[in-house]
Amino acid sequence: MRKLLNTLYVTTPNAYISKDGLNIVVSVNQEEVFRIPAINIESIVTFGYMGASPGVMKLCSDSGISLTFLSPHGKFISRVQSATKGNVLLRKKQYQLVDDEAWSLHVSLLMIGGKIQNYRNILRRYIRDYGENENVNQAIQTLERAKRNALQAPDKTTLIGYEGLASNAYFEVLPVLILNQKADFPFQGRNRRPPKDAVNAMLSFAYTLIANDVAAALETIGLDPYVGFLHTLRPGRTSLALDMMEELRAYLGDRFVLSLINKRQISSKEFLYQGDNGVVMSDKGKKIFISAWQNRKRETIIHPYLNEKIEIGLLPYVQAMLMARYIREDIDDYPVFLIK
Repeated sequence: MRKLLNTLYVTTPNAYISKDGLNIVVSVNQEEVFRIPAINIESIVTFGYMGASPGVMKLCSDSGISLTFLSPHGKFISRVQSATKGNVLLRKKQYQLVDDEAWSLHVSLLMIGGKIQNYRNILRRYIRDYGENENVNQAIQTLERAKRNALQAPDKTTLIGYEGLASNAYFEVLPVLILNQKADFPFQGRNRRPPKDAVNAMLSFAYTLIANDVAAALETIGLDPYVGFLHTLRPGRTSLALDMMEELRAYLGDRFVLSLINKRQISSKEFLYQGDNGVVMSDKGKKIFISAWQNRKRETIIHPYLNEKIEIGLLPYVQAMLMARYIREDIDDYPVFLIK
């Protein structure tokens, strides 16, 4: 099993990344503020425009460290990745299966079915822990119907319609799951580009981090993250990463954001309201979020398919490995990740 190393998140917008020997060095205004041996990290995610030196890019490439550039607000810019070392035959099979409509639809049904099931399980857990709620129960019933219909969808267009129906029902009752700081964290449905409230800002931020982790995992396993089966192919878009994160959104993203709010780990003071430009996290807010995110990734669970204890941060790698095994026909079907 792959060892989970640290991800270095650089949140200061005017930080510059360079190298000193085999060390990664972060400087602000030409003064060193942090350094870490390259051997101790597996990826770097930087929020800002100052960039990184060619020397540190080569060090990352030689060390198998992915280097991802995001805007200060978390929008993806680019990723520097070392040469692909995966099995070329695996990628060849992946490219062939993209054109197999029946195979692509089958995988898409599993991923969206898993996403809806995980939505449903989060709501059912709320009922178990806090008692009956009419609106939540109605949403659960809607999700059950949407899942049944989605798994029988004749094409991807119909499937996406059922996915949209399920998402609307789920996000409509998500405010019920905010148990503390309700007045400080209002939520009236999913919105983005830009997010209009603090909850949506955190959800978008979390989804960006998940997509980056899944893309890096696919590269590591040897699959092409840009060639997906559900999301259409588009230059510069990691379609397969977006496909595979569907089943992980609720568990890795939504539950984490709800936990931050309900445990009062973050407050409304950590957000900047910019009118029509939406809401973004402050630098302090990002540090709080990322610190908790790193701690969460080190927690362990029993993987429902492997029946092995793994760190949560390894979930993208495990699912990427299982996808590769399914593509190679080592297993009979792709086992989506389902939470209890």
